[in-house]
Amino acid sequence: MRTFRKRAPRALALTGAVTAAALLLAACGNDEPMKGMDHGGSPASSSASAGDFNDADVMFAQMMIPHHQQALEMAKLADGRAEDADIKRIVAAVEKAQDPEIQKMKTWLKDWGKPESAGMDHGMTGMMSEQDMKDLAAVKGKDFDRKFAELMIAHHKGAVEMARQEQKNGGNTEAKALAGEVVRAQEAEIAELGKILDRL
Repeated sequence: MRTFRKRAPRALALTGAVTAAALLLAACGNDEPMKGMDHGGSPASSSASAGDFNDADVMFAQMMIPHHQQALEMAKLADGRAEDADIKRIVAAVEKAQDPEIQKMKTWLKDWGKPESAGMDHGMTGMMSEQDMKDLAAVKGKDFDRKFAELMIAHHKGAVEMARQEQKNGGNTEAKALAGEVVRAQEAEIAELGKILDRL
């Protein structure tokens, strides 16, 4: 009996140690911050743009940045070349909307730990060729207005297509909201540019 009494406390101590170790491992296995790493950051992040995102969100931002940048390049060519008042108004709207959107998307990519470019420019719809840009720069007055409207319609249609893909496949709330704004604003400008072409 004395042997049993000596060993019992030892057995209880060993059982307690094993239980404590098991609980410790279980706690480590359920560590919430580690889960957040799957999404590029902690779920408790105070920045909404650093929240959940997926590959579609990243691609949307990486492709829309250079797409918007080219639209701004086209808009700059209107200075001293555009004649139509409505074309000038659309140029101003493009510059006002798209530069802040570029900065916003750059911030997202930085927060997500992703590069601004993934070398996918060739896969974007609606992008102008180098020759298209040269042809646009070579004309003035109504010829510029007409060519600008034609090229910007094609450019906007490409942006709308990419934005609809983001609405369908994206996971980030902010990115999907921006995609919705792109669709709304640029479809309206496509319709307006079409009317301008009809009267030029």
